[in-house]
Amino acid sequence: MKLPAFYVTPTTQVILVGITCFATTGMYSAVSNLGAGGTQDISLSDTTNGILYGFFAVTGLISGGINNVLGGKFTLFIGTLGYALYFGALWCLQAQGTRWFLIFSGAVLGFTAALLWSAQGAIMMSYPLEKDKGKAFGIFWAIFQFGSFIGAVIALAINIRSGTLSAVSTSTYIAFLVIIIFGIFSSLLVLPPNRVIRSDGTLVKLQARTGVKEEFVSMVRLLKDWRMIALLPMFFASNYFYAYQASVNATVFDGPTRAVNATLEGAGAIIGALMIGYGVLDANYMARRTRGYVGLGVVTVIVIIVWAVGLSWQVTFDRDYLAKHDNKPINYHDKGFAGKGALFFFYYFGDACYQALAYWIMSALTNDPFKLARYAGLYKAVQSAGGAGSFGMDAVLTPLLNEHLASWIMMLVSFPLAFLVIRSIKETNYEDEQMVYVDEVLKREVLAGHDVERVQREREGLDLENGEKVAVDEKGGSLEESA
Repeated sequence: MKLPAFYVTPTTQVILVGITCFATTGMYSAVSNLGAGGTQDISLSDTTNGILYGFFAVTGLISGGINNVLGGKFTLFIGTLGYALYFGALWCLQAQGTRWFLIFSGAVLGFTAALLWSAQGAIMMSYPLEKDKGKAFGIFWAIFQFGSFIGAVIALAINIRSGTLSAVSTSTYIAFLVIIIFGIFSSLLVLPPNRVIRSDGTLVKLQARTGVKEEFVSMVRLLKDWRMIALLPMFFASNYFYAYQASVNATVFDGPTRAVNATLEGAGAIIGALMIGYGVLDANYMARRTRGYVGLGVVTVIVIIVWAVGLSWQVTFDRDYLAKHDNKPINYHDKGFAGKGALFFFYYFGDACYQALAYWIMSALTNDPFKLARYAGLYKAVQSAGGAGSFGMDAVLTPLLNEHLASWIMMLVSFPLAFLVIRSIKETNYEDEQMVYVDEVLKREVLAGHDVERVQREREGLDLENGEKVAVDEKGGSLEESA
């Protein structure tokens, strides 16, 4: 099947992955942001999320290797299936009260989500040119978080009639499931790296997959890389605060207002991702390492200011908020809501910037999609371990102030170590990694879906139907001669 030229570009592939995550993980984020997974049962939600993140963490250690062996498209497809099961379980809980099924679905989702995010990370970090990796994150994260934004708007539109909502309605889950099914099918549209052509004429990678033995050896090497070790605190902290923020949302706000907060969170994440991606990390008038330093500075300032404001509010209440306020949660019509809503906006604005910096640092270390899949797997594994710990901490009803301080301190500790890794970033990795350039003849082969690995194996020349021969030199340049 011949593909149009725009379809084999990195931007199109990043958009497709963004659409897949918009319809799956975006819906999960939307319902999570409604507080207690939309159930209003904080204990059940924390237990489910703790198991989910635990399985996510274990699977994440090998998910990059699984992606490299199976290929990105199939891995992404498997990764979407757990979200449909999870929302089906939420629906069953709402209709039948089947608590065990929700916990089981959380375990399955932990496994499949690790696969999805490894495939996503490999595509988003390796397909674009070095100068476009910040923009790629901004595009992906904006589309992905638009799923959370739309999901929250759907929930708000359905539930706005009642100001005393105790849980997300069944019709909300049905709407989410329809969107998730769309996301499952969209994952099948993604191309492997050997069929994606960058704007400078290079293929992302001629090799489409690796082997099990190669992945095992590479994973051992990855765990010995000092740069990955230095980034572990950043990885661990990057999702730790979600349990705290969801618990605050469920503790002090009513149902419709939780949906409003979720909408604000989605908007904050979209704007934050685009700002940091386009305005800082890909500000190409600066050297690449300088962009990293500036990005780190911007994120540090945002985290300090936003979480300091959050602390000033957090010291005024705890989990007994309703008991001390005549069982009356905050509604978005209340006079004091505006500042609290803005805080949730900036929590996720800062989250997007923090995640962008983590992804950008990893993508600046290499352009190899297989290495980046392993980086993404490790990132999500450690991130999920942090998430599991935070939901476990929340499940035992730890004071909210303690959760706030733990989340904030972890992020602050990660910044000096991230600085050390940024110091090691080179201006380019193109000189160290073999780049394969595609001439017009080979480009037609890729667009037609032919096996381009054959071209690389036949390095001395490739006989084509039109009588031309092409050789690819060691630096990736192509030489042509008449047959």
